[in-house]
Amino acid sequence: MIDKERFPKELIALIEAGLEGRSDAISVPPPVFDAMKGELVDYDMQEKWLTNRFPVLQEHLNPYGNMQGGIIAAAIDNTIGPLSMLVSPPNFTRYMNIKYAKVVASELGHIFVTATFIGQKKRQLFFEAVVKDSDGNRLSSAEATHWVIA
Repeated sequence: MIDKERFPKELIALIEAGLEGRSDAISVPPPVFDAMKGELVDYDMQEKWLTNRFPVLQEHLNPYGNMQGGIIAAAIDNTIGPLSMLVSPPNFTRYMNIKYAKVVASELGHIFVTATFIGQKKRQLFFEAVVKDSDGNRLSSAEATHWVIA
């Protein structure tokens, strides 16, 4: 089910069109996005990018007081995933390669993840993502390949 209260009508129409009548079987946003308290910040469907914001939560910290790498990966996946639904029929993450540049300290409060659709080759979709703090400092980056479901 698509939560129509939380997304712009343009995005809802694109998601529903891409799901080809199967929107009742899909949960948008997914429960993990809600558990991470994710928030859609901005998007550009012409340029094919989307930005989400995620808080740095106490329960997501590693023993050093920084956001755990797997949580950063989940934030990236939770940004590329919605974009992938907007640019293609149903698909899933096949590969994701992440480069961590700086720690995500709890004092940052939030991270911003911007995903960009790079292109498609047959059933493969290619994405890039950048994780930044509120000052625009790069914290992590990723490349992902998705596979379109036949």
